[in-house]
Amino acid sequence: MNAEELLQKLERFGITLKDMLDTAMELYVGEESEEVKRKLERVMLYYLKDINVQSLLMAALLLEENFGVEGDPVNLVADELIGINIAEYIGGKMALFNFFYYDTRKPGILAELPPFLDDAIGGFIAGCMTRLFQEDFE
Repeated sequence: MNAEELLQKLERFGITLKDMLDTAMELYVGEESEEVKRKLERVMLYYLKDINVQSLLMAALLLEENFGVEGDPVNLVADELIGINIAEYIGGKMALFNFFYYDTRKPGILAELPPFLDDAIGGFIAGCMTRLFQEDFE
């Protein structure tokens, strides 16, 4: 699967790359936001090609399509585990802080998504934002 195919699958749930970028930038505090957004897009496109990220995002998509969870039950933790694993895979332990920040604030599209996807996309955004500011990503 390539990044474009995964983005097409996400778009069926109303999730676009632009939405993810805009959501990420809602909680960004700093200058040069347009430059940060351009770099973030590169990071996101890079990780959308990663088979591990693709697998976890596809798991969330399949769960939404086939599991039929009503609302976001308090005893459901599998959604959080998917988001945490995506964030940590991309950004390491530092990304966990960002994941919980995005998960509690639910900016942008995250507020509109069903439970598995809000955490998976939140984890993806958090991981990419964290990775963006790590020195070794180019």
